[in-house]
Amino acid sequence: MDVDAIGIAFDEGSLTTLKIVVGAILFGIALDTKVADFAAAVRRPGAIAIGVAAQFLLLPAVTFLLTLALDLRGSVALGLILVACCPPGNVSNILTHRSGGDVALSVSMTAVSNVLAVVLMPLNVAFWGGLHPTGRDLLAEIDLGVWDMLGEIAFVIAVPFAAGIAIAHFFPAFAARAHKVVGPVSFLALGAVIGIGLANNWAVFTAHIGVVLLAVFLHDALSLALGYGIGRAARLPAASVKAMTFEMGIRNAGLGLLLVFTFFGGLGGMALAAAWWGIWDIIAGLALAQFWRTRTTRAAVAPRLEEA
Repeated sequence: MDVDAIGIAFDEGSLTTLKIVVGAILFGIALDTKVADFAAAVRRPGAIAIGVAAQFLLLPAVTFLLTLALDLRGSVALGLILVACCPPGNVSNILTHRSGGDVALSVSMTAVSNVLAVVLMPLNVAFWGGLHPTGRDLLAEIDLGVWDMLGEIAFVIAVPFAAGIAIAHFFPAFAARAHKVVGPVSFLALGAVIGIGLANNWAVFTAHIGVVLLAVFLHDALSLALGYGIGRAARLPAASVKAMTFEMGIRNAGLGLLLVFTFFGGLGGMALAAAWWGIWDIIAGLALAQFWRTRTTRAAVAPRLEEA
């Protein structure tokens, strides 16, 4: 059966659970975000502006071109475009820290990107999806309402984000403790939701996963390479290049999945692309972070060995 014609089974209770989990992820990001992070962004306007522009302008455009080059089915193309339009999550901050990157820049970019995503994400999805030769017909059938999506994103992002920042500002000690729990638990919960969803739709997953494997692999590699290339082209310090790489390459696929089931009826290719992306980008990100960490450790150890 054509991947564009299938729908992924996801009942109302599962959708509510997914909303809570995605909200918890954004709440966890905000608990680790301070008002000072936005002030820091103002003090580093160049790097922040480059990163944010790349996320909301360049990455969706490059994704659009990739879907054309691969001649993807409409639903798979829309899935990749949707993920590309999602803001980063705090996994990017964790990976930046693990790789020895500029965590302050990463946190600032994540905070600014999530605020801007409330408005820019639905506009991007509607624009690039509407341009796609195979995706636009599906969008027309779904009759996507930009304002409806904006409202949903505002509710899922803005409310928990504002609540988390307020708690972090007025109760910093509590926020620091809560972040250590909320962050890991929410991502484990997202993994469980994705895992249960795949198990309940195993026949669909095994029949069509081949359609998205290569596309997601290339898209994720391209996103990471784009962040790295932009950081190098902007002549940022090595630590900031690492931050830029993960801010571009790590997207909040959980938010993408929520939108797939809320506005696109669980459209097969979109759901598969978003779900597999949510798994693969963490695997690829961890591998890259470990590579950088190992190389940094070796570089630090080498002079000591020579001196000995």
